[in-house]
Amino acid sequence: MRDPLTVLTDAFTSFLFGKVETTRLPVRTSTGQAQAVYLPTAAPGLGDSGVIIGREVYSGKGYIYDPFQLYGQQLPAPHWLVLGESGNGKSALEKTYVLRQLRFKDRQVVVLDAQGEDGVGEWNLIAQELGITPIRLDPMAALDHGIRLNPLDPSITTTGQLALLRTIIEVAMGHGLDERSGFALKVAHAYVNETIVERQPVLTDIVEQLRHPEPESAEAMNVDIDDVRAWGLDVALVLDRLVDGDLRGMFDGPTTVGIDLDAPLIVFDLSHIDRNSIAMPILMAIVGVWLEHTWIRPDRKKRIFLVEEAWHIINSPFVAQLFQRLLKFGRRLGLSFVAVVHHLSDVVDGAAAKEAAAILKMASTRTIYAQKADEARATGRVLGLPRWAVEIIPSLTPGIAVWDVNGNVQVVKHLVTETERPLVFTDRAMTESSSDLADDALRAAELEAEERAAAFMEQHIGDSSESTVA
Repeated sequence: MRDPLTVLTDAFTSFLFGKVETTRLPVRTSTGQAQAVYLPTAAPGLGDSGVIIGREVYSGKGYIYDPFQLYGQQLPAPHWLVLGESGNGKSALEKTYVLRQLRFKDRQVVVLDAQGEDGVGEWNLIAQELGITPIRLDPMAALDHGIRLNPLDPSITTTGQLALLRTIIEVAMGHGLDERSGFALKVAHAYVNETIVERQPVLTDIVEQLRHPEPESAEAMNVDIDDVRAWGLDVALVLDRLVDGDLRGMFDGPTTVGIDLDAPLIVFDLSHIDRNSIAMPILMAIVGVWLEHTWIRPDRKKRIFLVEEAWHIINSPFVAQLFQRLLKFGRRLGLSFVAVVHHLSDVVDGAAAKEAAAILKMASTRTIYAQKADEARATGRVLGLPRWAVEIIPSLTPGIAVWDVNGNVQVVKHLVTETERPLVFTDRAMTESSSDLADDALRAAELEAEERAAAFMEQHIGDSSESTVA
């Protein structure tokens, strides 16, 4: 029962101001109409500090991403995996991302450019725009005083040199070194480093020592000198490929003087190397270890290491192990590793499935462009994508991708500015519109018609002149 004073107060208020409360009549409607009552919602973004990528498709909000800003809060690791079939925008995303990152003064980028056209890598235009000369690794050019990287460069620690030599040999042989071959290599490497002090040791010195080991090395293990020579023979034959074989010239001499490791962008142009040969993973192993010991420094710079055709790294157990160490070590010094792969099946079904899984686990950011339905389902299972994201991947149009940033999944349209466009879209066949192609075809048809008319007129006039003279 209500308090009499409350009843009196309510009656007086109603008399002065009218009835305050109203009775809302029920409304019968459908769920399709009722959903308009609720305001549109979208997943929260990643913050407003960093590099602008484009727009979130469903909300239209700007999408900003920067692993260095997000690391430690929303990202457990700054590494990034980019997936998708050719022609959907991976290359454009990588290039604009690098150009925009370089707007910050404390950024530095290394790119392993494994693709190219017209005799140069596809990053050549960007390098020219920034006034940078790519480091072109080419066996033919190397023979004519081209670029060299020395696996025995003194800037690389002795332990790093030996690990690199083992990796080169294991990649080329397709299996790990046995204990005896490993011992022969270790002894040869130690002897070369101890005795050659007036210049940089080179691979030729290792090969020569493997062929002609010192008696002291045999005596130390109480074995015959001929046994040590036999143990190192296969190793010497593999390294000889870098000295006198199809890879000669690039790694069999002192490191080329003048390579600017302080430039904001460093491009290793590998486009002259056969992408399907054993040379590519060997190259990536050498470049990766050389950079680990010469480039990554505790100077508070934020560094990005972008690798095109990264399956050459992740699909080789021995190379993948080197890069695992690089990723773990580099994370403490501000390194973001960006791996670009066409198909995840190239990695998870390869010989280095265990190592690949470890590297994929380190990549807290995953960007997936359009894939076929079966590939999208496989990608979704491996990466743990939500079902709705897996279902839309096959229908994505070029330039649009699913972004998974440590569980924050959104669909993003990448935007390219007019200034960036001529630097980013370097493949003419992929960038021409149908109207451009139609215009070209029309111009070609008009030119052909003019040539035919000119030939006809020339023949007709010639015939007339002959009959007049006659």
